[in-house]
Amino acid sequence: MTVYFDHRVQPPAAGANVDIAWHPTHPYLAVATRGEVGGGYVQLYNEEGEPIENSNVQRSFSPSALAWNPSKQSVAVGWENGEIHIWSEQHHELFEAPKLHKGEVCLIVWNDAGSRALTADRTGLVIMWKCDTRGRFTTTPLCKEELNQVPTQCVFQPGIDTDISAETSALARAAVSGDQRALDMFAWDKSSLKLPGSNTDGLTCYVGGSEGKGYFIDDKGACNQVLTTDGPIKKLLFNRHRNILVAVTQSLMLTQYSLSSDGKTTETMKVKLSGKASETDCDMVWAGKGLLATASGECVIRMWDLDKDDNYILGLDAQQGFETGECINCVAYSSKKGVLAGGTDKGRVAMWKFAPSQGIMARKQDGETKWKLQAPSVLEGNILQAKWGTSRDYLALNSIGSVVILHALDMNAHIKDQVAAVQTGPSSMTLDILGSGSHHEVKTDIHIKGIYTTKEHVAIWNGRKVVVYDISSAVRAAGTFSTDSNLVCLYEQNAYTTEPGKIQVRNFQGTVKQLIPLNEMEGEPATMDVSGHFLVVTTTTGFVKVFDVSRREAKPHCSPINLSESVTGLGTITMGKINSNGTKVCVIANKSNGTPDSKLYVWDCDLGTVTVFDLATGRGDQEDYSSQDDEISDAERGRAEAAHDIAGRYPQAVHWDPNEPKLLICQAKLSESNDKPATKKSSLLMTMKDSPPDVMIISLFSTLEHGIVLQDSFGLAPAFSHLLGLKVPYFYFIKKAGEKSDGVTSLSPGSLVAKQVMRDFVGLEEGDKNAQEAMMNFSYFLTIGNMDEAFKAIKLIKSETVWENMAKMCVKTRRLDVAKVCLGNMGHARGARAMREVENEAELDAKVAMLGIQLGQLEDAERLYKNCTRHDLLNEFYQASGQWGKAMETAELHDRIHLRTTYYNYAKHLEAKGDINGAIPNYEKSDTHRFEVPRMLFDEPQALEAYIMKHKDKSLRRWWAQYMESTGEMETALQFYEAGQDFLSLVRVYCYCGNLEKAAEIANETGDKAACYHLARQYENQDNIKEAIHFFTRAQAYSQAIRLCKENNLEDQLMNLALMSSNEDMIEAARYYETNSSTMDKAVMLFHKGGHFSKALELAFKTQQFGALQLIAEDLDERTDPILLNRCAEFFMEHGQYDKAVDLMVVAKKYNEALDLCQSQSVPITERLAEKMTLSKDNKNNEVRLKLLEKVADICFLQGSYHLATKKYTQAGNKAKAMRALLKSGDTEKIIFFAGVSRQKEIYVMAANYLQSLDWRKDPEIMKNIIGFYTKGRALDSLAGFYDACAQVEIDEYQNYDKALGALSEAYKCLSKAKMKNASLQEEKLGALKSRIGLIKKFVTARRVYDEDPDEAMRQCQVLLEEPDLDNAVRIGDVFGMMIEHYARQENYKKAYAFMEDMRGRIPTVNMAYYVNMRTIEAVHRALDIPLGRGMGAETTAGQGEDDDVEEDVQEDFQDDEGFC
Repeated sequence: MTVYFDHRVQPPAAGANVDIAWHPTHPYLAVATRGEVGGGYVQLYNEEGEPIENSNVQRSFSPSALAWNPSKQSVAVGWENGEIHIWSEQHHELFEAPKLHKGEVCLIVWNDAGSRALTADRTGLVIMWKCDTRGRFTTTPLCKEELNQVPTQCVFQPGIDTDISAETSALARAAVSGDQRALDMFAWDKSSLKLPGSNTDGLTCYVGGSEGKGYFIDDKGACNQVLTTDGPIKKLLFNRHRNILVAVTQSLMLTQYSLSSDGKTTETMKVKLSGKASETDCDMVWAGKGLLATASGECVIRMWDLDKDDNYILGLDAQQGFETGECINCVAYSSKKGVLAGGTDKGRVAMWKFAPSQGIMARKQDGETKWKLQAPSVLEGNILQAKWGTSRDYLALNSIGSVVILHALDMNAHIKDQVAAVQTGPSSMTLDILGSGSHHEVKTDIHIKGIYTTKEHVAIWNGRKVVVYDISSAVRAAGTFSTDSNLVCLYEQNAYTTEPGKIQVRNFQGTVKQLIPLNEMEGEPATMDVSGHFLVVTTTTGFVKVFDVSRREAKPHCSPINLSESVTGLGTITMGKINSNGTKVCVIANKSNGTPDSKLYVWDCDLGTVTVFDLATGRGDQEDYSSQDDEISDAERGRAEAAHDIAGRYPQAVHWDPNEPKLLICQAKLSESNDKPATKKSSLLMTMKDSPPDVMIISLFSTLEHGIVLQDSFGLAPAFSHLLGLKVPYFYFIKKAGEKSDGVTSLSPGSLVAKQVMRDFVGLEEGDKNAQEAMMNFSYFLTIGNMDEAFKAIKLIKSETVWENMAKMCVKTRRLDVAKVCLGNMGHARGARAMREVENEAELDAKVAMLGIQLGQLEDAERLYKNCTRHDLLNEFYQASGQWGKAMETAELHDRIHLRTTYYNYAKHLEAKGDINGAIPNYEKSDTHRFEVPRMLFDEPQALEAYIMKHKDKSLRRWWAQYMESTGEMETALQFYEAGQDFLSLVRVYCYCGNLEKAAEIANETGDKAACYHLARQYENQDNIKEAIHFFTRAQAYSQAIRLCKENNLEDQLMNLALMSSNEDMIEAARYYETNSSTMDKAVMLFHKGGHFSKALELAFKTQQFGALQLIAEDLDERTDPILLNRCAEFFMEHGQYDKAVDLMVVAKKYNEALDLCQSQSVPITERLAEKMTLSKDNKNNEVRLKLLEKVADICFLQGSYHLATKKYTQAGNKAKAMRALLKSGDTEKIIFFAGVSRQKEIYVMAANYLQSLDWRKDPEIMKNIIGFYTKGRALDSLAGFYDACAQVEIDEYQNYDKALGALSEAYKCLSKAKMKNASLQEEKLGALKSRIGLIKKFVTARRVYDEDPDEAMRQCQVLLEEPDLDNAVRIGDVFGMMIEHYARQENYKKAYAFMEDMRGRIPTVNMAYYVNMRTIEAVHRALDIPLGRGMGAETTAGQGEDDDVEEDVQEDFQDDEGFC
């Protein structure tokens, strides 16, 4: 519960408060006040309402407008005379803006970034200011416009929403740390960071005024009118999440506008709001996304959901303390707290808490029921303004005469020694004496910020003063003293308070009796608690100290412990509690980063050890974790499931039982990381019972051997605020104000404390101490798994109620072994049988759920079925418990295999209840309505007929037609047969009525086979054979039509019908035709079509029907009788149709005869035929298969089908023949490929020889393959010959002796490595090669020497010409040409001419121009004055250029292959 403390603002001087404003982020409240004697001022206050020194602005004029800069600690104040001042709280300086306004400043609005501000006065002047880094206005405004109306409202378009910005920052941090989900969301959600039609800086705004005109001011300062309303604009609001501008006029006409990027508006909706229209301002605020709250001086707040186009009202309740006719003037909403506050004209503050139902209940919940009215805070005066403060825990309220700040704090309460004290207001509390049952209402003189109770005393304090009451006989003050301590404890006549570095032991009058010092290392006291006669103190540095206070002075009970050393990452300790015998202290704390720690730390004072229980996992540090689910027992699995139920939480408070030192109770809240909304699909079934409870009460046992073990857990009931304490056998809770308390046991009428029996002690509430102690021992031993001791502890308990309660306890602990014993002691035979029946279920929770059902714990059973995802059993449970809505939703979402069954069962349920109208749609959903609805409505024919007419189901209409026919109403029956498209029944009824024409019409139009067949039988009975045959044919009953044709000798129709019919009918008709010699051709055809080939051939041969014989032969296959195949083959051979004869021989598997016929009669073997003659590899006689393949290949080779021959030779394994066939085809690409995959020397050589026959000189790829194949085929002599040929080509065609030398060198290497059969011939070839290489080397050397020593080159050429076999290696003409060119270049033309003559002598038919440039020849003849004669090469001059081109091309092709090395 929340209690609101009021702090009245103390102004420096009397006056009327005209405006209040909180800073958006800093704890400052600005109050503008108009002085009683003139002038005015603005004063700043802190959150406690205390004025901040030297933080005020005072003038001789009254303040008229007030607004904080959102990003800086500065407030702008507008005055009646048009002045504007800006006070900077950070720098404590006052800035006066340029005085441009001539009238009263009525409007000051900042943008979200605090970089711009708009001011307006009552003369209609609007000014847009830019702001510097200190929040001061610049000297020259950005915009200055006269609007010809009094500006009343201004709203800046927002930049990035602060919530979105924070979300984005968090996502960015997570993404940087490597969170993949954050990375995905960050990448996906970029577009949502910017509102459409808005800028991210929020520099543009809309201004509305008294004439109903709306203006848009862009980021450059341009002002344009963009909208017009029906009256003065009283409110402009911006709907951030939909980018909608909302305008409300004085007459409460609300208009919504969509916005474009240039600021233009488009009206999207216009509606008249209900309420009291007045000239005074009505207060409007957003109370959620798209939810507008309006206070206009009525008794209610009107809520308008603009997104859903819905509205409702929130009213005041007289039972809550409000007066009849009390009006609400102002409204404020805190999004953080979800609280809507309204100030009334009677000085009360009404607050509504937004608390919608969860899951599916929320969808059906009315708007007004989502808001819970709280108890009012009572102030003074007529409250006209309400503003939530920075922390959202402070609410400022202005009633003109005074300003009050309400501070929200959690309610204080304490219980000890059977005395419970609960704060009910800032200065009031209630006392409940549990032993006597008395209840007291106590008013105090101080604000209560803390309460502590003992059996005879109650202490309250406010941080400055402590008041102690004696409650032993009546409530009376026992003492008062001043102290700044925020921690107070009582024990007997002592009060324990804190001061820095010490603990004071005082009497009730404040006299200090003892000081307990804390050293510097221990820090300051953080928490204190007394249990029994032990005081536990925790410090800010993590120390825990225990004192024995039973004596006159407090003494240390044990050595202190520093938890910061024992626990890694420990932050501040938030609570420390000691058990009744002073042996254990339980501590809860925050982590070092300030977030709540999920662990409970229990310090054993005697042993000095610390045990841990982690609520995040639901397990203690001494529990065993088993990863093999199939190897653990049911008890261990039950503990694992119980741990899972409480996992994902952190502790809020802990309590020890005042008598049982082992029993520890913890109140745990769901962590924010686990409090995630369900997916849309699963939320359809979510209710408050389905979702994990936000707060749970967890029972634990702290043991020496097993550490901290979980005993029980349950969710905090909605009627309770929190756990106050416990004492076996009760828990004590604080009730929520305004919540229904049905079934809640209060301590006394009017008490806020309720008690609840512990689960284990139901039935023992009034039992004696021995019985309660036995049950406590049983619970303890059961929790630690010691069953022998557990049953020994309760052997004396005979109460059936106790055994039933223990069995129910087993549902929580999932201990089925214990449950069976309990059921036996209860005599619960039905439950025992049910448990035996579910023993084979795989899931433990499914078995436990059945136990819960038998014991009436339906909520637990429902939860367990959901935990184990047994939606089939959950569906059955819902049906059995009458929760049909949940049953159907479960079936729709999770158990669709039983969906129709569920609808059927629900329909039966409704039918049994007499809800016929409800049962019908469920029968339809179960798809059983065609039978069930007629059965259900059979006694109500009119209702049944109406249902059938309405739903137009063909099956139902047919059924109704049959029913009408049975009653003799033929006309009605015909109508429904026709509507149900039951054409057979239509024809049948018409035939029955003798209307065959109508029946025939229907049969012909619809073509319904059954109808046609029925009508045909009718015509046959009347000997109308023609019509009978026609309708038998339409019905595709060809056998019946054939029968009639045969019986009536209708041979022409018989043939057509037989061809349309089945094979059996064709053969039957063929036998009929066979009996007549004139219809043998038809018989042959039908035997053929019917698949009776032997009979068809027999008749064809017999009657010499050669055309039919050819047709039949095409359909023959290997299943045909071989004798028939031979006869057909011989028939085709006799008539010269050898190709068909071959096909039949192949079908008959006479392959050799077929091949002989192909060879002798030149029948081409096609691919298809060759494949037919290829035996399968699975054939047992492989030799026959290979011979047949070679024979096929030989014939293909002879016929020129080289590729097919290659294929068959390859299949036969004769790759050499396959290559020969391929060579014959001339397909170079396939030859190269085949040689590459064959990998046989002979094949390589053959391929190389073939490639050498091509024009390899122009294709380097072929040349490369030749060399490669000769190398792979080890044909080095052939390779040498190829290199020799290459060398000769280089010499003859390109005169490239260098490359020729390289080629000959390669040839020599290859030939020297070759292993020729004739060794002498090899030696002879090697000698010749060596000689040629030597001569070429000399010529090449002469060429190379020429550039350096031409004379030496000429001498070498002269020597070379004397070699006898020179022409075999070097062309003589090349040597002469070189010499002639040399001498001509030296202009020794005589010598050049002499060599020319010598060349003609050695080569009589020489073409001189082939070896010597024509210009050189002409120059020599011209110099010697010798005419050119024939044979000089003049006739080849024209072709010289072409030769040069060819030479260049070839050289380019071989430029990369120089040297052949």
